[in-house]
Amino acid sequence: MQMLVLGAGRQGSACAYDLLKTTDARVGLADHVLSDLPGFLKQWTGDRLERIELDVRDEAAVARAFEGRDAVMSAVPYYFNFDLARLAVEAGAHFADLGGNTEIVRQQETLQERAAERGVSVVVDCGLAPGLVNILAADGIRRLDTVETVQLFVGGLPQHPEPPLNYQIVYSLEGALDYYTTPSWVVRDGVPVQVAPLTEVEEVEFPPPLGSLEAFHTAGGLSTMPWVFAGRVKRMEYKTLRYPGHAKIMRAIRELGLLDEEPVQVKEMSVRPRDVFIATVAPKLRKPEGHDLVALKVVVSGTKERQPSKRRYVLLDRYDLENGISAMMRTTGFSLSIVGQLQVAGTAGAPGVCPAFEAIPSESYVAELRRRNIVIDVTE
Repeated sequence: MQMLVLGAGRQGSACAYDLLKTTDARVGLADHVLSDLPGFLKQWTGDRLERIELDVRDEAAVARAFEGRDAVMSAVPYYFNFDLARLAVEAGAHFADLGGNTEIVRQQETLQERAAERGVSVVVDCGLAPGLVNILAADGIRRLDTVETVQLFVGGLPQHPEPPLNYQIVYSLEGALDYYTTPSWVVRDGVPVQVAPLTEVEEVEFPPPLGSLEAFHTAGGLSTMPWVFAGRVKRMEYKTLRYPGHAKIMRAIRELGLLDEEPVQVKEMSVRPRDVFIATVAPKLRKPEGHDLVALKVVVSGTKERQPSKRRYVLLDRYDLENGISAMMRTTGFSLSIVGQLQVAGTAGAPGVCPAFEAIPSESYVAELRRRNIVIDVTE
């Protein structure tokens, strides 16, 4: 089995690790800069792990890198994923990505006919959120006869929070700020509508010692679910989890204009407030020695056999001390790896373009997570 992972950052490295650990595949790990490998990958260097210097903007080089691959998994920024999916289809390689941007997913859907012709599976939005949380939500919807509400909650958090934000960077500060400033699609009365980010704050309880977290609207987490389930679900929403008080501070920062992308004049220079904010704040939120956790809860409510029914999914995953792999890397990068493996096995739906929550069989997926000690607690 020949697998290719695009992006050698946190999520891509975790994806490559999982492929090497759980299969006998040869794995290519590609990035435009070949920096030092994390310790958990070094044992495979020169054996089954191939380092590839690749600029994903160079279509000819990408096409060559895709030749002979059974599957390609993209852990690069979402805005590259349409062209990468197109090139994978032409190369006859299955393609999966971390997604996170619904407009890009819509572009990828235009590849449906060609992917089907080529016998290629393109599965989008395969990380944690969107990805894992949506697969669980879709599983809950399928198990009920009628569905009233679907609530999805996810947060990547420090195990030992420090004020004032009680937050540390677990993937990309720029990506997090996009979610804090972009309207979120939800379902209300069976119809997709948009709501403002950082609003409708509520408490969500988890088992001790974590306890109470706050949840608020952010963009991207539902993927295309609002349109797929419109008319079938009365209310659906995705909210990000943080320690209490985070949303209030971030709303103030946003309202002061510090997250704006429109340049302002500062003495003799024109600068974007967001760029200055990221440059100033990011070093303070990077905690190389800080251990993270991922908290997830999905609640699906409705009826089964004409009786009220509610299905809950809860996940708490923590930093892997033995291997130095964060909870966010485990739940995101491992998820991408699992999808790629299911594609090669032919169990990720029919050829064509599909989001993970429609393409991936939940039973197989959850069993694969359990193999990695990522355990979903399900109650009814």
